[in-house]
Amino acid sequence: MSDGQTLTLDYADRFLRRRSLTTDHGSPVLIDLPEARLLRDGEVLDCDGTPVTIRAAEDDLLEVTGDALPRIAWHIGNRHTPCQVEDTRLLIQRDHVLRDMLEKLGANVREACEPFQPEGGAYGHGRTHGHSHSHDPHEDPNAHLHDHD
Repeated sequence: MSDGQTLTLDYADRFLRRRSLTTDHGSPVLIDLPEARLLRDGEVLDCDGTPVTIRAAEDDLLEVTGDALPRIAWHIGNRHTPCQVEDTRLLIQRDHVLRDMLEKLGANVREACEPFQPEGGAYGHGRTHGHSHSHDPHEDPNAHLHDHD
């Protein structure tokens, strides 16, 4: 392999710990990280002595704009949905249920296709994970309780 290898992956594929992949130039590489995490656009990994630059591929997204962007962002966050937060817009993965909710909240929503760089989790895990809202721990061992008003 020569220097300057790149590896273009979409949002879902950039979350990994260990996986054999093929660079954009057709060279095999092994990604072997200490723990699973989200690889960020522009990040450089050392793969057996060869630097490999991660590139974020385009994803099918919803671009959300509107006058009440902080309120809209709260509703997106309350659903544990990965969200790219910018000054004048939010980007989320395409989802017709969320689109309907956002439009009912008065947001302007349009389809977009671009690299997705959502905020990391609140505790620095690098990725927001959806989860069950089951209140029966026997049904879902990862469930947790919420106060519902």
